[in-house]
Amino acid sequence: MYRRYFVFFLIKKENLTISNIVLTCFALSLFLCVFNTPVEAQRDEGTVSGIWTFDDGTANDSSNKGLNGVIVGDPKSVNGIAGKALEFNGTSDSIHIPDSPNINITNIITNRTIAAFFNCNDVSKNQKQVIFEEGGRTRGLVLYVFEGRVYIGGWNRAEYNWTGEWLSADVKSNQWYHVALVIRDAEGKVESDRLEMWLDGRLVEKIDGGQLHPHGDDNAIGSLKQNAVYHDDAGAIAGYADWFHGLLDEILIYNSAFDQGDFNELVKPLSVEAKGKSTTTWGKIKSQRLTD
Repeated sequence: MYRRYFVFFLIKKENLTISNIVLTCFALSLFLCVFNTPVEAQRDEGTVSGIWTFDDGTANDSSNKGLNGVIVGDPKSVNGIAGKALEFNGTSDSIHIPDSPNINITNIITNRTIAAFFNCNDVSKNQKQVIFEEGGRTRGLVLYVFEGRVYIGGWNRAEYNWTGEWLSADVKSNQWYHVALVIRDAEGKVESDRLEMWLDGRLVEKIDGGQLHPHGDDNAIGSLKQNAVYHDDAGAIAGYADWFHGLLDEILIYNSAFDQGDFNELVKPLSVEAKGKSTTTWGKIKSQRLTD
């Protein structure tokens, strides 16, 4: 992301010569080179709740929260969009994320970002394919694929009765995407523009939302673990269901609302892939980013 400055040079018509034009163009180019500076992401690392890169073939949390996931089934470690990813078979592979004050118990959530890279084998299925979910029928958040679209949703049906909102965007099979759900500056009431959907680093849409109160139902990656609410009000399921079929990579949860600069940084692997570079190349980029 860049901050641009514009300068206008005024030259009298009678003094307009080739040398003046050349000099003006040179001065303008030099000015823009100096002041066309990147705006760095200002991610608040103090708000991290969990990061699952899958680079070591496990579901261990690579943040300092120690929120290691429990693997269900046998997801395979394969090359991903950013280092290694996990491949879920769509029938029995999942990751159970333990309860945590940073995710679902104790604290009221007024700002949150949940983000993930996904590559779905068949987006056209008429069965939900869950990327991430937390909560149950009363309170929760969810990201999933269904009938050619990727969805994000949130609800809090107690305390102040946010019945839920869902946003979606078209996606294709066998293609990498980066999807994110953001709750921004929410309060204990339903207000406009509090729930956001981002896809590949671009804001898709904002919609009504509110804060998320603590909840006791389970959290999972790659499937539903225990109840959710989808856009069609389905999701009342006790146990594992709605398995994801495909690759998941670089899943993170922060209790802060990411902005454009943060997403510009997160989606860099997509541009690496588009240019035909290897995951080794992205690994070097990521390593440099983490040590800067």
